[in-house]
Amino acid sequence: MSDRVLALAGLVQALAQVRRIADTGQADAAVLGTALDSVFQIDAASPAQVYGGTGSLQPGLKLLRDYFESQPRDEQLPRLALAVMQLERRFVGDSDMAARVQAGIRAQAASAERQGNTHPEVLSALGKLYAETLSHLRPRVLVQGNPHYLAQASVVAEVRAVLLAAVRSAVLWRQLGGGFWDFLLRRKELAAAVRAHLG
Repeated sequence: MSDRVLALAGLVQALAQVRRIADTGQADAAVLGTALDSVFQIDAASPAQVYGGTGSLQPGLKLLRDYFESQPRDEQLPRLALAVMQLERRFVGDSDMAARVQAGIRAQAASAERQGNTHPEVLSALGKLYAETLSHLRPRVLVQGNPHYLAQASVVAEVRAVLLAAVRSAVLWRQLGGGFWDFLLRRKELAAAVRAHLG
């Protein structure tokens, strides 16, 4: 459960950034970096390594703590998380698409290492990859925000790139044995694991 909750923290942390970017046109640089790092960690040795250590997941763990204590700061986050988890099931069931996405990520790895994973060219490429693959699956993940920012191609690309990171975390959550029923049947265990990581 301890590792599983890290994937969940990565998921909600990425989606909180999606909401922030859509509303303000700006991301938290450190959190954005953690999200995009996770996209390129295809063969990580542990869940913590996917995110560069548990310390990088503090914002997501705090969001989970608030959720489990029934004090969510953003009512849309749980809905977005559910949509991404549903999308992930369709995605992993489409082996051709999964292969295309993995190939697209690997194709950008050298550029991300050279320029930094939050470089506009990397964000644009990852956003395009999402648009050409995952955005065609149903249910679509609908992101609400400020129309002024969502009319800008660079902001839309950044939102899509971070949605790719959210799906990465959803895949990891499922690989670690996570599922929808956990939120009903194992809520106390999840909450305890979150508190243990927060200390």
